[in-house]
Amino acid sequence: MIRLQSIGVTFEIAGNAVEVLHDISLDLQDARLTVVIGESGCGKTTLLNVIAGFVTPSSGTVTIDGRRITGPGADRGVVFQDDALLPWQSVLENVAFGLRLSGLPKVEREARAHEYLALTGLDKYADFPIWKISGGMRQRVGLARALAVDPRFLLLDEPLGALDALTRERMQEHLLRIWKASGKGLFMITHSVEEALFLATDLVLLRARPGRVETIRQLDFSERFAAGESARSIKSDRYFVKLREEILYDLLIHEEQSA
Repeated sequence: MIRLQSIGVTFEIAGNAVEVLHDISLDLQDARLTVVIGESGCGKTTLLNVIAGFVTPSSGTVTIDGRRITGPGADRGVVFQDDALLPWQSVLENVAFGLRLSGLPKVEREARAHEYLALTGLDKYADFPIWKISGGMRQRVGLARALAVDPRFLLLDEPLGALDALTRERMQEHLLRIWKASGKGLFMITHSVEEALFLATDLVLLRARPGRVETIRQLDFSERFAAGESARSIKSDRYFVKLREEILYDLLIHEEQSA
């Protein structure tokens, strides 16, 4: 697992030391889907960047299986809101890109790329140029590319934020299917409370200025979907609706108080 112990991050901004994250401790387990929500400015992206190895914490430690994380590594795949695909390459070539950089022979990397295209439901689009597929399909290509290099964990930075409402709902379902099929640990940040509740096995609420953990909830909505219950049934469940409204109200109150 990935373990964060007493993580603090302080940035120098306009000559002033600004504490962005304060004393954050989290365990990210294999086969669990940890989702972080919180008001704007609570440090969600900074936290993801610490786990990815892009930002060095000012205090505390981050480890994976007991080994200290000191920078980016192949054990952590990252998917951003901007899919960052290569438009001059085909869907297959994009998925195989990381494998090509690692020196895997063409036959092997294309076979593995096809495997993950099938997992993400894109096997029929392998030869399509990137500019010919939809935004939701592009996000799935990004997921397939991250999975193809076989990381221990996937880190997702608001990956569905740029999609229209209908595509976003479908992508949430695709993401849960991919998560269950891959068995990997996922860490995701989002601004959508409903999305967080639907996807998370572990829902982390951050408070802002400085960013700190307020609550961690263990949820079973994603497991219910994986077991065959429909997304509509889950999202209309009384407990789901109650939690959504409680968290939304809580976030709104805190934003107003800190404005």
